[in-house]
Amino acid sequence: MTAYGPHPSQVVDFHGPADAPVRVTLLHGGYWRERYDRTYLVPLARALAGPGARVALAEYRRVGGGGGWPATFDDVAQVVRSASGGRHVLLGHSAGGHLALWAAARLPGIDHVVAVAPVADLARARELALSDGAVDELLGGRYRPEADPMRLPAPECTVTLVHGTADTDVPVELSRRYARAVPHAVLRELDGVDHFAPVTPGTEACETVLKTVRGAP
Repeated sequence: MTAYGPHPSQVVDFHGPADAPVRVTLLHGGYWRERYDRTYLVPLARALAGPGARVALAEYRRVGGGGGWPATFDDVAQVVRSASGGRHVLLGHSAGGHLALWAAARLPGIDHVVAVAPVADLARARELALSDGAVDELLGGRYRPEADPMRLPAPECTVTLVHGTADTDVPVELSRRYARAVPHAVLRELDGVDHFAPVTPGTEACETVLKTVRGAP
């Protein structure tokens, strides 16, 4: 575990060799709330890591623990900027998928963003009051277009979204809306797949994510 700031949540766990040619920055979900942390993505980080990839599983300040606007976004930006050497893939799940799309629209040095079941449209998520108003919690009670990937310039890097059609935590509608708004974004819908299968190693859905990150067809 490596700290990138003084707050207890400003840490990164690294998996894989330091000299690997691919850097994967991995952002977890949990609707940006303190009670959810990076630990559920440890199996995915280990599945991705190997001779070809070094994975940085990042923690960040979250709502209820010093996070929210703008602290959560500042932490993600700092983690993404710290990646160096080789091809950089930014991978996020759920709320982490939102943060990955936001970072890809704002920061240089990203070659491919892979957003899995992302909260890709904050305005629509707010309208739907997803997770009991999580968007308002994140943004301090008012909509901020500068935090919404749908209102930012399209990322210049490759953009892939992976979303299960049976996801009841983050509706696939949000990824469909983003894919329509960003012409070069590719949406891979997984029929009948729920929210967590794509980040659970051993599932067919997760194999799709692993292949996507590794650049396989």
